[in-house]
Amino acid sequence: MLRLFQHLEGNGQRMETRTVIALRQERRKRLEQGHPWVFANEAGRIEGTALPGSLVDVTDHRGRYLATGYWNPSSQIAVRIIAYQPIEEMDKAFFVERFQRCLEHRQRFAENPLYCRLVHGEADFLPGLTVDRFGSVLVIQLLTLGMDMRKEAIVEALIEVFTPQGIYERSDVGVRALEGLEERQGVLYGECPRHLEIIENGLKLEVDIVEGQKTGYFFDQRENRASIEPLMQGWGSRSGIQLAALPDPDGENSTALKTADREAAQLLPVNANGKVVTFPYWDGATVLECFAHTGSFTLHACKYGAKKVTCLDVSEHAIETARRNVAHNGFEDRVEFVVDDAFEYLRSQVKGQEERKQRSAPDSKTDTSKPIGGAGRTWDVVILDPPAFAKTKGAVTGASRGYKDINLQALKLVNEGGYLVTASCSYHMKPELFLAAVQSAAEDAGKVLRTIEWRAAGKDHPQLLGIPEGNYLKFAIFEVRSKSRI
Repeated sequence: MLRLFQHLEGNGQRMETRTVIALRQERRKRLEQGHPWVFANEAGRIEGTALPGSLVDVTDHRGRYLATGYWNPSSQIAVRIIAYQPIEEMDKAFFVERFQRCLEHRQRFAENPLYCRLVHGEADFLPGLTVDRFGSVLVIQLLTLGMDMRKEAIVEALIEVFTPQGIYERSDVGVRALEGLEERQGVLYGECPRHLEIIENGLKLEVDIVEGQKTGYFFDQRENRASIEPLMQGWGSRSGIQLAALPDPDGENSTALKTADREAAQLLPVNANGKVVTFPYWDGATVLECFAHTGSFTLHACKYGAKKVTCLDVSEHAIETARRNVAHNGFEDRVEFVVDDAFEYLRSQVKGQEERKQRSAPDSKTDTSKPIGGAGRTWDVVILDPPAFAKTKGAVTGASRGYKDINLQALKLVNEGGYLVTASCSYHMKPELFLAAVQSAAEDAGKVLRTIEWRAAGKDHPQLLGIPEGNYLKFAIFEVRSKSRI
């Protein structure tokens, strides 16, 4: 049953056996269906002695070969599959071949392969390895023992395939503890400036690879950020602004001009008082971006014509980076920055809105001599892109409440006929659970939601079919209507 590999040593020949793990007969046949994980409770007989991190062959209970992966007896995921045919080792040549496949995929599908996710773990058949490309610098995360043991081969292969200026490690994540690993961070090769500039959808963004979240930036939302373009214009008429033709030089009303002259006449935005509106973004949306991080949705909103954007994050460091990004792209006049907890900020705006309604009621007994403050604002578009609320399976119930709460408050602040842009990056939060939380929020808010977009991660973050863990990012755009107005 043991798979044998032959190696030449000197003038003779020796036989070296590969440890074999036979799966239990009663386990689910996930591996045959392409799932790359073997859990500890699925492993049955173990023939041979495998060192942690070394390669093992996986068979079914009858001894039929299924796959090869690396082994960690200390992890709940005992084996992570890297091939469905026997391979001898995960050496430099192995990684070079896999990285070349990764590059071909990004060259075909990424907007700009100089700025993208190059290696996406299991979906690129390299479980436990993440590589993001920020121009000439690569940032890598090694999440598992099997990959961490092969760091040198990985770095050498990355240099050969991508010829980077530098390679920086951001393995400073708690999940490494589950593999018996310490957190690590630092330069692995060449020169790695802390701040780098990338281009996304024509926008300039600063990335902090040392203190930024994860590897420094979230490439997975690139296409989703571009999808908000249709939401950003078409709002001027709500303020009473219409396009009108200028009167002719002789003082005659433009409506009296001949048809050909009217068609040639210059159309300008005019408010309800007949005055020309000079603000160039008069037709743009008002936008609130929560959990802004470095302001990526804010930048896209401005690029696509938003009138005013509120950029909110609890981190002063994130907001300072967002400020620089906004300045780099020339959007300072349309963006305001708020450092606050998103939950608290939304609740304060909802409370202020309720107070304003009470003050305006005919039978109100509110002391109107007291100032109402700045709360109670509403927006045409509210964007929610929070961090993962459910990092473990046991946290799903609490996460569902969190997603409902944040969406409920946001829905109350979307102007009638406006849009809610909402996302979840918790892979434990299945799509149906996320949608259920949003639907429950809509019900409590008295809103009816119409789905405009339902999206996942971008093409540089591929998914393997049949692996629910890969479907981690849920992104939706909803039109928001009040039941009382339908």
